[in-house]
Amino acid sequence: MLNFVFSHNLYFLCTMSKKGAPAKIRNKKAWHHYHVIETYIAGIQLIGSDIKQIRNGKASLSESYCSYVNSELFVSNMYLAERENERFVVSKNKTQRKLLLNRRELNKWEKRVAEKGISIVPLSLFFNEKGFVKLEIALVKGKREYDKRQSLKSEESKREMDRYKKQNLAK
Repeated sequence: MLNFVFSHNLYFLCTMSKKGAPAKIRNKKAWHHYHVIETYIAGIQLIGSDIKQIRNGKASLSESYCSYVNSELFVSNMYLAERENERFVVSKNKTQRKLLLNRRELNKWEKRVAEKGISIVPLSLFFNEKGFVKLEIALVKGKREYDKRQSLKSEESKREMDRYKKQNLAK
């Protein structure tokens, strides 16, 4: 089931699960701008009002990125809308939020990020089976302009082939 959530002249397309919580909030721009090398699922440190906003689908990962601060990994620029019912605002929209990873993974990825052209980008935000918010992060390398054009061409040709197959099967 698709659900459009409107907030402050912005809307987010979220797929809804059976319990009413958004199944996944995706960063579609990441797949267009980067080659994904490796993915990992991390926990994220949030407060109660942040979780309510994620559950309502009022979050966006489109401009977010991950960075190391004192050997700890933080996600920055992740948009979470402010609660409208609260008397006072507890958190800012785009503050840094700590990612919860084990030390071995942090050290491994920190060495990889030190390489030229490699960075960490969040791909999706979702609730796991236990109801905890998880963030899928990826080790990525930036695409060149011609790589972006080539991927768009291949996606378009794949869509046309699927359309052609569907029309021929219908006849």
